[in-house]
Amino acid sequence: MAPLKDITSDLTKSALDAAYVAIGLGVIGFQKAQDQRQELADRLSEPREHLGGRLDDVRDSFAKQVKTVDSTVEEVIDRLGTRFAPFEAKLPDQARQLVKQARTQAQGARRQLRDLLLNAAA
Repeated sequence: MAPLKDITSDLTKSALDAAYVAIGLGVIGFQKAQDQRQELADRLSEPREHLGGRLDDVRDSFAKQVKTVDSTVEEVIDRLGTRFAPFEAKLPDQARQLVKQARTQAQGARRQLRDLLLNAAA
């Protein structure tokens, strides 16, 4: 039979080996968890970046549409102004002034609306 001292020594050595293995596995597990956390954070940030790019595309498209509509409205206003100019010339002075004020206010309102829409797209 092995002396008690040898058995105790073997048990101590086995216990230390088991402790080192447990600590090593804990360190490896912690590192693996950190790696997985970083990978998950990277994957979660990718859609946000992709979504940000898509939002920029939508904003750009919206701004282009606003400019296109504004340009079309400007053309229509110019055409109507040309067609109604002869009638406007026949109006009394006070009525002509009111038409001029209404046109100026409408242009200001259209500019404000366009600027609000373009700022919303920015």
